[in-house]
This record gives sequence, C-alpha cells and structure tokens, in this order.
Amino acid sequence: MITATELGGRDGTWQSHPGFGIYVHIPFCLHRCHYCDFNTYEGLETLRAPYVDAVIADIERDERVGRSVTSVFFGGGTPTLLTPHQLARILEAIGARFGIATDAEITAEANPETVDVAYLRELVHAGFNRLSVGVQSLSPGVLQRLGRTHSSERAVQALRAAREAAFDDVNADLIYGSPWERPDDWVMSLRGVIDAGPDHVSAYALTVEEGTPLHTLVASGRVPDVDPDTQAERHRIASDILAAAGYERYEVSNWSRPHRASRHNVLYWSAGDYVGFGAGAHSHVAGRRWWSLRLPRDYVAASAAGTSTVAGSEELSADQRAGEALMLGLRLTSGVERAAFVERFGPWSLRAREEDIASLVKEGLVEASGGRIRVTTYGTLLGNEVAARLL
Repeated sequence: MITATELGGRDGTWQSHPGFGIYVHIPFCLHRCHYCDFNTYEGLETLRAPYVDAVIADIERDERVGRSVTSVFFGGGTPTLLTPHQLARILEAIGARFGIATDAEITAEANPETVDVAYLRELVHAGFNRLSVGVQSLSPGVLQRLGRTHSSERAVQALRAAREAAFDDVNADLIYGSPWERPDDWVMSLRGVIDAGPDHVSAYALTVEEGTPLHTLVASGRVPDVDPDTQAERHRIASDILAAAGYERYEVSNWSRPHRASRHNVLYWSAGDYVGFGAGAHSHVAGRRWWSLRLPRDYVAASAAGTSTVAGSEELSADQRAGEALMLGLRLTSGVERAAFVERFGPWSLRAREEDIASLVKEGLVEASGGRIRVTTYGTLLGNEVAARLL
C-alpha cells in the first residue's frame, strides 16, 4: 500500500498526484453563527445517532472499494457534538471500506466549547491525528457579534488541550475583517493564537452571505458592510506576523510551520479526487461532481431505505476540468508546475490559456518562470479576477 508521505502535500506545493480524500459532513451545531451559510442546524439532538448510522451505511455501499485514503476530514457543523465513539465508528467504516494509508492525515473540526482533554484523548485513541479548532477571534466583542458562544479563554484552552491530548497536528481557524474588528483586535488574536503553539493557522476574510443574519443586518443598514481594503490590510498583517513566528503561507488563507501544510487542503487545491459523505456533502472523482441530499432528515431516510443519497451531479468537460484545476492550483503559493499540469490535463490545457496568462503576467498578477505559473502577492488580492480570466 502506498503511504500518504510518498504522495507528498505536507510542504504545501501543488501535487500532480494528490491522493484520494474523504470528507464527512456533520451538520449539527449548538448555535448557528450570524455569518454562517454552511449546511448546519440547531436542535436536532435526536437525529444524531440515526445520522451516524446513515453515514456508515452510505460508506458501506460505496463502490470505490480498495482505493487507499490519504486524508480524511470531518467538517461541519460541529463534528465534536458527536461522541468520540460515534466519530470512531465512522472512521472505522471508512477504513474497512477503502483502506486508509498508514500515515494518512485524519482531521476533526471542533468548536472550543465542545472539547476537553479527556474527549480529545479519545479521538487520538480512535485514530484522529489532526484537530482544527474554530477560534475565529480572541476579541470578546468580535466573538459576541459574530454569534460565537465560546470565550477567547476557552478557545486558547482548546488549542492547549489538543496538544496535551497528544494531537500531532493542530490548526487554529481565524476570521478577519468584520465590521466590529479593530486593528488591535486582529493583532491580539494572531499573537494569542501563536502563543498557544498550533502547527497551522487558517485565516479567512469575513464574507457576507445571503440568507444569514449578518446579511440582514448589512442589507438593512444596521451594520456596515465589510471593507475590501481593510481586509487586504488584515491579510498583510497576518502574513507579516505569522512569517515572523515561523509560519509559511502556502495558500491564500493558510499558513503552516515547515512541512505542516494540510494534506487535505492541498488535495483540494491540486484538483484531486475526494468523496463526501453526509448531508449536502460534495464529491469529485475524475471530472464527475456530485452532491448529497441537503436536509439531514432526507439524507437519513434515504440511507436507511437503502436508496441513493445523491441529490444531483454534473460531468465536467476536459476544458472545464483543466480550467478549474488551474484556478484551484493558483491559490497555492507554489502555483502549478507547468510540465506536470500539461501531462495530467493535456497539451491544450495551457495552450488555450497562454494569451490570458501572458496578459496577467504583464499586469503583475501572475508570474510564469522556472517551469511554474504562480500568482504574485499583488495578484493574491485580486484572486477572483485572475480566476475568472483563466476559467
């Protein structure tokens, strides 16, 4: 069996053979944050046990038997609202159906108020080796206005508890650029997280998504919209402070200590194959994309009945697949390796885009040298424009 290490990914560079990932969506939350537009739900406590059974049944029916898994990611929602035993049962089902590489990256997302050292030790015992903690901010005022239910102290405790529980790899998630955040709040959050010693930091610009309470507040004028210039400055500050602390930015929103990049993240940005299980989970294998039934009750009912949980699918053309792969790969600081990209997606995959690439180079948004194509620091701030022109 090939090991995950042989496939690479931990250095954060684009991979021509990115492995095979599994995503498991856990849609339960204690409280839905004001900015959240993910497929999450409050108050479904009685559905948790049937949901676990439904996910396991879905895994056991999957046809991709024997394709070794190099990364597993439990996201949500709040996966750690399930018991360690329930999460372990799902992980065991994945191993039994697919086989998991001996050194695979196995991540669980956690909200700080749902975990302690004892809980996390059980996760480590079950085979999880990476924890991603939803810190978001260490400013009490920002946390409150984002709708978070934990304190800044509890967030730091969760990061330290992960280390005490012997997690080999710890990530802290942060959100920057909210209307309530002052420059000092952002610097304090960064320095406080760094002091807790995670291996990896993800920092995302707040977006105002339709259908969220935050969107209603902004649309009604009760809260100002986010400011792109402020967010660009916050990103620069994050890059400076994290770099000074030994973290390398390997993707637009992700920094890690050397050789601690997330293999699952790199698989996504390298347009690798992955299968999602759970309500609303998305999958992509060899140019075919599909997604599961969105509502948890519908997903549970379909799985229990032994019927398909797939809600829809689409086939990407060769050109669409190459365009998406290039767009995703350029999110990585390394960019894409030209020769390997052409070998994987065909000689026409870049030929049809050479004129646009040359134009982006001339404008200072992209670099094309040393056999690689990568986005410049300036181009990172205009990523949507770069992506639109290369798709």
